Amino acid sequence: MAKILVLGAGYAGMMAATSLERNNEPFTLINKHPYHYLTTLLHEAAGGRKEPMQYTVKIADVLRKPTSEFVQDEVVSIDREKKVVHCKGGDQAYDYLIITMGWISEYFGIPGMKENSMSIQNLDTAVEIRNHIEREFQTYLEDNDDRHLRIVVGGAGLTGIELVGELCDWIPKLCIQYNIPKSKVDLQNIEAMPSILPMVSESLREVAARALTEKGARLRTNTKLMKVDPGVVHLDGDETVEAGTIIWTGGVRANPILTEAGFTVDRRGRAKVNEFLQSVDDSNIFIGGDCAWAEEDGRPLPPTAQFATQMGPVLANNVTSFMHGQPMQPFQGHNLGTLASLGSEIGVGQMMSIPVKGVIGGLAKEVSKIKYLWQLGGVRLAVDKTNEVVHL
Repeated sequence: MAKILVLGAGYAGMMAATSLERNNEPFTLINKHPYHYLTTLLHEAAGGRKEPMQYTVKIADVLRKPTSEFVQDEVVSIDREKKVVHCKGGDQAYDYLIITMGWISEYFGIPGMKENSMSIQNLDTAVEIRNHIEREFQTYLEDNDDRHLRIVVGGAGLTGIELVGELCDWIPKLCIQYNIPKSKVDLQNIEAMPSILPMVSESLREVAARALTEKGARLRTNTKLMKVDPGVVHLDGDETVEAGTIIWTGGVRANPILTEAGFTVDRRGRAKVNEFLQSVDDSNIFIGGDCAWAEEDGRPLPPTAQFATQMGPVLANNVTSFMHGQPMQPFQGHNLGTLASLGSEIGVGQMMSIPVKGVIGGLAKEVSKIKYLWQLGGVRLAVDKTNEVVHL
């Protein structure tokens, strides 16, 4: 029997795994943790909205057939010639491979950024940010150094702005908890581009900027981060900002294992695939999510959760078809819009080109969580997890 390996339990990997299960195809899923975490909600975990583990789904609660094997291990490298995946706990042979191993932060060569900042890459790093900010508030009570209360978030894309929104909601609670005047806290969002949230319309950007500013954030666009030293951000114009917390959300690139395995990759390290999400270098390997360099009308698709979720079933169905000599189906991404939360109550975004904002925008974001849980695990999972991750 041919062996299918699925590497990574992110959005694309889990949707591929559940689809393989529905196709009655035996497979092995390899993932570092025994859970799938909701990557697009990690800003909530970092910003103190709910307990971090509430943003996880146990893999065993989703994959229930005896032919669906889960191996908790960390992938180290891929030997395409020998058809072996090397993991920390041992080797795994394969006949067909689905690679959905996610991303790492992209630092764009900014000196010191990687070494001297934190980033939201997974649940562990989200928890690290959350705990670090709370420790900074505690330390302020010991030495009254204002730097402990200064938070710099680099990047004003979706993750950066949503994190700022969560922090705007959490900071007043921390101030009450530690008896610190809210006016002492300085939350800065620094962005080199002229505006925030480039994926939504200009009018919605203005709504978001106004809402966050009213909540106390300082949005500094057209401001370039030049270098980061421990506790110090250097900006263009020789300005420096001393901060106890420095968080980078400015970009992502694919897992470096793809480049190391010799795949044809783009400048962000994503492996090139054909219209069937099949590697152009190896017909027995299919690639999805943030790892895939997929194009539509000659333009690369952005590494978003909605495209990763859509890729999952196509990956599974095309692997199944390829194994059995059946025609494969091309992947066609459907951009359903973008929703950005600005804290727990409000948001902005576009749903099928329809703009939403304020409380309606926030509600739409919460409903999108239920939709994904239903896609992943049906009514049972949606009912079980809604109270944990949805704020209504």
